[in-house]
Amino acid sequence: MEVCLVLTLLGPDRPGVVKQLAALVGAHGGNWLESRMGRLGGEFAGILRCQVPADRRGDFETALGAWAKVGFAVVVKADPGHRSEGGGEATIELVGQDRTGIVQQVSAALARHEVNLEELETECRSAPMSGEMLFHAQARVWIPATCDLAALQVELERIAADLQVDLALHPAGGAG
Repeated sequence: MEVCLVLTLLGPDRPGVVKQLAALVGAHGGNWLESRMGRLGGEFAGILRCQVPADRRGDFETALGAWAKVGFAVVVKADPGHRSEGGGEATIELVGQDRTGIVQQVSAALARHEVNLEELETECRSAPMSGEMLFHAQARVWIPATCDLAALQVELERIAADLQVDLALHPAGGAG
C-alpha cells in the first residue's frame, strides 16, 4: 500500500538540493508526483507531493528529519487527496503598478466567493520603457459550481479599477 505525502522544505540554497531530495525519495521506494520549487529570498523553497510505501513512511520521515542538521525546515503531512465536488479551474492574470494590498484585496474577493487559490506566482519587475516597478501575478484557482461567476467577475473588475491594474479571469470549461 502506498501513502501520498506533501512536504515543504525551506533552507540554504545550493547546487544539488533537488538531486539529493530526489535520491532520498527513490531510496525509500517513493515516486515523485508533483512539485513547485525555487530560490526565494536567497533560500531554497519547495513543495513536493510524493508517494512512498506505507511501511517505509517512518524511515522516510526520519531521513527527512536529518535535513534539519544542515539548516532545513521540513514539514511532512499526509495528502488527504480530495477536492470539493463540482466546479472547475480558472486562471487569473494581473499586471499593474506595484502597491500595498494587491494580493490582500484579490485573495479576499476570492475567499468571499469560496474560490480556492490553488497556485499563485507573483513578482515585481521593472517596466520596459518607464522603469517603474510592475507587480505581476498569475494564479490558478478552483471555482466551485455554487459560485456566481458573474458576481465574482464584477467584484474583480471593481478591484482592478480601484487599484488601477489589469486583471483578467479566464474560466476553463465547467467553471461556474
